[in-house]
Amino acid sequence: MPIYMWLTTILLFTALAFFVFAQAASARNGAQSAADAAALAAGQHARDELLLGLEDAILAGDNDWLDWLDLSQDGFPTEGATAAAAELAAQNESTLQGEAQLTDVNGDPGFQVDIVTDYTVGESIIPGTEDMTATAQATAVIQPRCEFDVNANPTKPVALVCDGQLVDIDPGNFNPADLPAASVMFSVYLAK
Repeated sequence: MPIYMWLTTILLFTALAFFVFAQAASARNGAQSAADAAALAAGQHARDELLLGLEDAILAGDNDWLDWLDLSQDGFPTEGATAAAAELAAQNESTLQGEAQLTDVNGDPGFQVDIVTDYTVGESIIPGTEDMTATAQATAVIQPRCEFDVNANPTKPVALVCDGQLVDIDPGNFNPADLPAASVMFSVYLAK
């Protein structure tokens, strides 16, 4: 009988310990999901701003408007990316730590975010877990999807192939409605 009680106690303690690790893993997975969503939100916001910048450059007669397509223009749009990331983090019960940081990932721009969960691991047999939160980091990359002749004259009509879709841009007779969606011209994905 004493051996049975001893084994039962060990089994119960082991089961509770596994439960604590499951709680911690669940909090960590939730944090990573929130970080991924926040990074993607920052990247998607910048992608939308890129399309608006391209439209403005063409309408203004800027001869460097092709630089917007390969992301080589000066002043990559970062305004609003932090707010977009913070909003998505909050929707996932997390808080953005600092700002969405512009970073370079293999030559492409991206945004790195750090988040902390607003919830804790919860009470358990291990003291202190009731106050422990989870943290995570994620980076979203923005990559151009349009191909064009690098020697094209920006004052003449230019043919682009964006994600398999043919897009003709005539700077002299430009209508912003002729451009496809931002997601066709620029991809946003999580860095591995």
